Amino acid sequence: MPDTAAADLLFRPVDELAGLVRSGDVSARELVQASLDRIDQLNPTINAFVDVFHEDALAAADGIGPDDPRPFAGVPIAIKNNRAIEGRRLTFAAEFMGDFVAPYDHNVTRRIKEAGFVIVGSTTLPEYGILPTTETRRFGPTRNPWDQSRTPGGSSGGSAAAVASGMVPVAHANDGGGSTRIPAACCGLVGLKPQRGRISLAPEVGHLFLVQDGVLTRTVGETAALLDILAGYEVGDMAWAPPNGEPFADAARREPSGLRIAMSTKSPIPGAPVDPVAVQAVQDAAALLESLGHEVVEADPPWGDDPALLETFTASFGPAVCAQMKLAGLIAGREPTAQDMEPLSWAIWNVCKSIDSTTALLAEMQLHGVGRALVTFIAQYDAFLTPALAEAPLTLGTLDPLDETDPLGAFQRSGLFTPFTAPFNITGQPAISLPLYQRDDGLPLGVQIVGQPAGEGALLGLAAQLEQAHPWAERRPTL
Repeated sequence: MPDTAAADLLFRPVDELAGLVRSGDVSARELVQASLDRIDQLNPTINAFVDVFHEDALAAADGIGPDDPRPFAGVPIAIKNNRAIEGRRLTFAAEFMGDFVAPYDHNVTRRIKEAGFVIVGSTTLPEYGILPTTETRRFGPTRNPWDQSRTPGGSSGGSAAAVASGMVPVAHANDGGGSTRIPAACCGLVGLKPQRGRISLAPEVGHLFLVQDGVLTRTVGETAALLDILAGYEVGDMAWAPPNGEPFADAARREPSGLRIAMSTKSPIPGAPVDPVAVQAVQDAAALLESLGHEVVEADPPWGDDPALLETFTASFGPAVCAQMKLAGLIAGREPTAQDMEPLSWAIWNVCKSIDSTTALLAEMQLHGVGRALVTFIAQYDAFLTPALAEAPLTLGTLDPLDETDPLGAFQRSGLFTPFTAPFNITGQPAISLPLYQRDDGLPLGVQIVGQPAGEGALLGLAAQLEQAHPWAERRPTL
C-alpha cells in the first residue's frame, strides 16, 4: 500500500475502517501497520507516545479476519498512560512510578479490546495528569501537530496529538477538570466528558467525584459509537449513571429542533480575561444555532464572583491526584521525596498532606453547592454554550511544572487558560468540545456545549447537527 494511501486511511472514521476490514478490502495487519509506520515517522517530533507495542499489535492484527464479529475489529487505538494495560508500563508520566508493569486491564482497556480495537501504544500526559499541557521531566514535551511550538493541551495531550496527526484514528482520554475537552479544543478534535458515572473506573476505583473517561475523535458519530462501547455498570461500582434508553449512536443521528440554549462568555474565574477570538467563536456558534431553528439567549451562570473557588477546587482535586502518588509509593515501597517528583507535583503532595479529612470533605460539600446552583441555572435551558478555552493553545513552557521558585504558579496560571471546563466536572453533567472554527493562524478554535444531567444523547444529537451544518473532519495539520 502506498505511504500516502496508508496515511489517509488513518483519517477515516472508525466505522469505515472496521467496514474495510470486514469486507476484506484492507486487512487488519495492513491497517495496524499503517498506524505503526505513521507513529515511527511522526512520534520522534510530536512525542505523543510513552510506549509503542509493535510486535504485540501486529500479532493481535494477525488474529483478526474479515469474519470477526466484533464491531471495531482491526482498528488501531491508543490508551492514555494513566489506565492499566495488562503486561505494559503504567507510569502516569511520573519517575516515581518507575517501570511498573500493570498485571491487569482497566475497565476501559478491557472494553476497548472486547470491541476488537488493536492497542498500538500508550500516550503521554503531564505528571499525574495535573496540568492542561503535556510537558514532563520524564518524557519531555508533547507538541501540537497544528503548531509544534504549542501545547496539544492536557492532560490527554498525547492522545490528542496522536489523533490529530493521524497516528491513530481514535484514542482514549479522561477528564478530571477538562482533560478531554481541553486537548480536543487545542487539536481540532471532538472531546466529550460523559455524565459522571457513565463509564466505570473499575477495577481500582468504585467512584470519583471529578473524573470521567472517554475518547478523542474527529467526528461526533465516532464519539457516540465509542460511548456505547465504554458505558455501563461494572460489579462493585459505588455510583453509576442511569442507563440510556437507546444507543448513543442512534441518539446522535436524531436531529433536534426548537431548542432554547443559553450562552455566556463570562469567565468562571473572577476578572479573568477571555480572548476576543474565543468570544467571537461563541457568537458565531450562537448564530449558527439560530440558523438551525434554535433560540439562543445570553445568560450568565452563577460563577465568576467567588475568588475562593479555585482554592476549594484544589482542595478536592488535590487529594484525587495524591491518591496516584500514594499508589506510586506503594509500588516503590517508600514515601516520596522531592527528588521523586516535579516541583509542582511535590507542592501538591505537600498541600494534600496539610489537608485533614474534615477539610477535604468540607471542600467537596462546598463544590456540591456550587454544582447544584449551576445545574439549577442550566435546567432552565436545553443546553449551554461557552468558549472551550479562554486563550489560544499555549506556547510550550508557559506552564512550567519544573519551576522551583513558584511551584504552584503553573497550576494557578492554568486556570486562566481553561476556566470553562472544570465547573462541569463539579456538576458531573455531560459537556463536549467541538472544533467548529479556526483562528486566523490556522489553529483550531473550539466551543463547549453543556447538556442536561445524563443527557449525552441529546447533547450528541445537537453536536452532530452542528457538525453537519459546519463540517470540520477534513481539516488536517500540515506535517
